[in-house]
Amino acid sequence: MSVHTRSARRRTAAAAALLALTGVAGCTSSTGGGSPDGSGGAGGPGDSAASDAAKPEPVRLSTSFTDAAAVPIDGPLTVSATGAALEGVTVSSPVGEVDGKVANGSWTSSDLLEPGTDYTLTASATRSDGSSVERTRSFHTVDLTLDEQTYAAIAPLDGETVGVGMPVVVTFDLPVTDRALFEKHMRVTSTPAQRGSWHWLNEREAHFRPAQYWKAGTDVSVDLDINSLPAGNGIYGQESRSIDFQIGDAHVYKVNAQTHQMQVFSNGSLLRTIPITTGKAGFTTRSGTKVIMEKFAEKRMNSETVGINRNSPEAYDIDDVQWAMRVTYSGEFIHAAPWSVGSQGYANVSHGCTGMSTADAGWLYAMSRRGDVVEYTGTDRPMTLENGYGDWNLPFADWKAGSALS
Repeated sequence: MSVHTRSARRRTAAAAALLALTGVAGCTSSTGGGSPDGSGGAGGPGDSAASDAAKPEPVRLSTSFTDAAAVPIDGPLTVSATGAALEGVTVSSPVGEVDGKVANGSWTSSDLLEPGTDYTLTASATRSDGSSVERTRSFHTVDLTLDEQTYAAIAPLDGETVGVGMPVVVTFDLPVTDRALFEKHMRVTSTPAQRGSWHWLNEREAHFRPAQYWKAGTDVSVDLDINSLPAGNGIYGQESRSIDFQIGDAHVYKVNAQTHQMQVFSNGSLLRTIPITTGKAGFTTRSGTKVIMEKFAEKRMNSETVGINRNSPEAYDIDDVQWAMRVTYSGEFIHAAPWSVGSQGYANVSHGCTGMSTADAGWLYAMSRRGDVVEYTGTDRPMTLENGYGDWNLPFADWKAGSALS
């Protein structure tokens, strides 16, 4: 049931309709009594009235849907009864049973239904005379296309160990207009607990980060309970997702573009100071907090990918740049730059990347993870929120204001 590893799932709701489940009323016979002369003849009109009064009331069940061939999925399924006390309801399908409970005489599902799925509903109730009734009914939920379902991709990966700056990144393949409803069903928990918030960059992408960098050694769980949830404009959540990941050592690299040095800290201790070069005039490296997003043992770097024409005197095309780690979408990397060793520690000569010797780059690459933090200072060109994992460039109060629930 998945397309592009997406499974089309859903659960229920709708209008109100009667599911008439009328129990058979049994006849009653009198014991003793009879005709005035003492013979055992048939009872008179008075006996018939007494018999009718003894019949239990017919049992009627009401459900929250009217059309059993196209049951909506955007709300809970409810079942209630008259003429009997509802004892239990079972709703099952090939994808499993639907959880729910009876309260105040009515059963309500705690899950939403899957789209395009056949279900069987079995209800049991107890009449006033103590007898039990059970009825079964089948129904089919509304069919949805992939264009009516939005799938959530999550970074980091399940089981991944990442750096202290790694945000939870949720990307939807179709827009979510009811962001507040979705965010109510998007939970991030951590051990130890740390205060944090979601921030919507746009209607397709939401990030979660704590108020400060994650604590080293934290265990994080992400639970997106969005299956069948209405996203707005006729789109529904395609699948609930959950992942767990871990936070590794606290790696924070401090780059000063004016002193041409990088200080490498791990768990607060300075491990090494590395001579570097950053962007020259016209290609100034951005100042601010960046996060390592990708790692490449070798990476082709072509100036056309960052807007430099192949005929420009600034053009370059290098097939095998070693130990490259991306820190912006716009093309800034930390990498080995053996061609600029003479300038490292003294001048800024790159096109915006942070270059260092091959030996230093290899050492740094080996210890680094996705989510490690690189703090840049010394330039007048600021890092922006959307250019990579720029989450830490907003004060937490401003970050939290980007929540749909703020």
